[in-house]
Amino acid sequence: MNIHEVFTWPWLERLGPDVTLADVPDVAWDALALPGVDSVWLMGVWERSPVGREIARTHPAFAPAPPEDVVGSPYCIRSYAVDPRLGGREGLAVARTALARRGLKLILDFVPNHVAPDHAWAARRDFVMPGDELDASLETAAGLVALGRDPYFPPWPDVVQLDPMSPPLRDAVVETLLDIAEQCDGVRCDMAMLMLDDVVERTWNRQPRPEPYWREVTRRVKAERPDFVFLAEAYWDRESDLLEQGIDYCYDKRLYDRLLGGDAASLRAHLGADPAWQARLVRFIENHDEPRAIDVFPPRRLRAAAVALLTLPGALLLHEEQLTGPRLRLPVHLGRRPVEPVDEELAGFWHDLLAATVGVRVGEWRLLDVTGWPDNQSCERLVAWRWDGHLIAINFSDERADGLVAGDVYVALNPWEAQIIPLTCA
Repeated sequence: MNIHEVFTWPWLERLGPDVTLADVPDVAWDALALPGVDSVWLMGVWERSPVGREIARTHPAFAPAPPEDVVGSPYCIRSYAVDPRLGGREGLAVARTALARRGLKLILDFVPNHVAPDHAWAARRDFVMPGDELDASLETAAGLVALGRDPYFPPWPDVVQLDPMSPPLRDAVVETLLDIAEQCDGVRCDMAMLMLDDVVERTWNRQPRPEPYWREVTRRVKAERPDFVFLAEAYWDRESDLLEQGIDYCYDKRLYDRLLGGDAASLRAHLGADPAWQARLVRFIENHDEPRAIDVFPPRRLRAAAVALLTLPGALLLHEEQLTGPRLRLPVHLGRRPVEPVDEELAGFWHDLLAATVGVRVGEWRLLDVTGWPDNQSCERLVAWRWDGHLIAINFSDERADGLVAGDVYVALNPWEAQIIPLTCA
């Protein structure tokens, strides 16, 4: 699964002030169909909250911006209905058809942890976590309710915390997801690890139910839509727990950290995990929650990381405009993106790499040993793996390195150089 993430609202704004998903020109859809990509994640299509929009315009937790640019966070959802500004349900159906004509599946968002204060669920006492005047809370029809939060950070000021242990909430979640499944091929579940039993118990002092949240939700949805895909944003090394409970793919934040700041040994250790488990991880070097890759990866390291990204097992996530080198990471509550110059050299590199790696990830993947000899241990700076038809070797260091891959293929690489070698030539 290779996914191209698109921030829907500003993407449409750039196409024209009145463009909706119903009238995107063919050339814009064509541009999303990158080589090897099979899915498009239209991030942020659901109806934004007017209450959340006002909070985003005034609360210091949000980056200041002209009021007309503040459209509200796509994760402060008023309703799981496509925002009218974006074309409504009918516009999304047109978009899905346009993507399908290009062989692309459609991924949308699901936010399990919280909703906007004016979402219908926020008015249900049996759906939300109670708040009090001493805690961060909002007033809704259900009274004082707790703000949504990650236990390691301050609460989000624009959203209400849902109660994962509530049976009627779970029923409503399943009903909603089945409706979403009529409109797309899968969902990216925001901060999915916040719904794990031990996290809920530790954060909210709520006792687990007999069946964990994700196991029940995925089981019930897949009973009716077995091919529907659940992709989870996940941190804190909780990927195995989520995969065991029915999630299909989980973010691989640990790989991102190693590609950004690790060495060959740390990368090799991470890639030593079971290939079947790795096949269910989402690999990325940029997304809307991370800094722009061009700003945090030195140029040569970025290119080495890109080769790794495109040739490792698992799902691949490419962020909108990642390939052309913009430096601004747009805050999610804004609806307009400034035009930045294209980095032609970087764009050319990505274009060539995407073309070169189509068809590489075929057959069985395995990590390979790289060995040296008594007077040369530079091989420790090399990482290598293979598919049925290709061998990939990367010098993950600032010094030249050489060695024998799998005991018989000699590789010599300059700092941060990568090679994709057809095995017929090896």
